[in-house]
Amino acid sequence: MAETTRLLLVRHGESQVTVDRVIGGPKTCSGLSTLGNQQAEALRQRLVNAPVAIDNVWASTMPRAIETAQIILPAIGDLELQIDADLEEHRPGDADGLPFAEFGDVFEMFDFVDEPFRPMAPNAESLTDFHHRAGAALHRVVDAHSGQTSLVACHAGVVDVALRSFLGWGLRPTFDLHTLNTSITELKRDDDRDRWTLVRYNDAGHLAGLPTATNISEG
Repeated sequence: MAETTRLLLVRHGESQVTVDRVIGGPKTCSGLSTLGNQQAEALRQRLVNAPVAIDNVWASTMPRAIETAQIILPAIGDLELQIDADLEEHRPGDADGLPFAEFGDVFEMFDFVDEPFRPMAPNAESLTDFHHRAGAALHRVVDAHSGQTSLVACHAGVVDVALRSFLGWGLRPTFDLHTLNTSITELKRDDDRDRWTLVRYNDAGHLAGLPTATNISEG
């Protein structure tokens, strides 16, 4: 029987920086909003009602990802939360903490995809830098846990990187991705053939009945 490696990516709940409409990098992220906590609690209840066998759990170092993982962890089992800074969202450098509305007044607006080697601000990552860093981290997780199921509480950008990296879509596909808070994205690898399959994307049925999240997303 072919061995299968599974990767479950959970985007964090709505963040407080999104509600406050500021760029929430490593220095500014203050964790989940009230709705973000409710979203994570809804996901935890879903996992209680329909258990999923998880072998290891990861999160980025950002509070919104850690808090999401900590909320759902009791429904997964007696597992230690492992933290990896390389699973962080696209790092904004000097734009960290800047209100969304002021970004264009302080730094020049540009299309990240059209200029993938250009940092968004001084001391920030370019899109290429981010994809390399986050992609390498995701590959480390699955390669270290071959044949197991890994859950990663992370960010919309990291989910994007996973799909483009594991499925070979590259930086310039002809579509956009809009990953919902606490949604589940699942990929599996046939380890004998080293082939990946997208099982599901943006699975967020547990959010039914909750208010709609703030429409400007923050990783």
